[in-house]
Amino acid sequence: QVQLVESGGGLVQPGESLRLSCTASGIIFSMYIMKWYRQAPGKQRELVASIRSGGSTNYADSVMGRFTISRDNAKNTVLLQMNSLKPDDTGVYFCKADGTRRDYWGQGTQVTVSS
Repeated sequence: QVQLVESGGGLVQPGESLRLSCTASGIIFSMYIMKWYRQAPGKQRELVASIRSGGSTNYADSVMGRFTISRDNAKNTVLLQMNSLKPDDTGVYFCKADGTRRDYWGQGTQVTVSS
């Protein structure tokens, strides 16, 4: 059974930081491109960042320079370090494993940035 479990969300003030973690089980983690998405209330889910097995990364323009995605293939874990958070970063953050045959999603973790 495949599971992706996110953690690390919470309520923070603008300018603060959070680190999200996603741990996978039931897949050969190194074979998947790992991605973080977010969905704000009333908006479509959007891609925030992605990382390939070898470590190459991509970011949405809105988070470039503030967020850092990383992965540890030995621990089946992908992280999203979020700095200088803004109210517009509020939403549910989802972890996704992109495979050649199928994809898997986590259940999401809520991030709220508010003063």
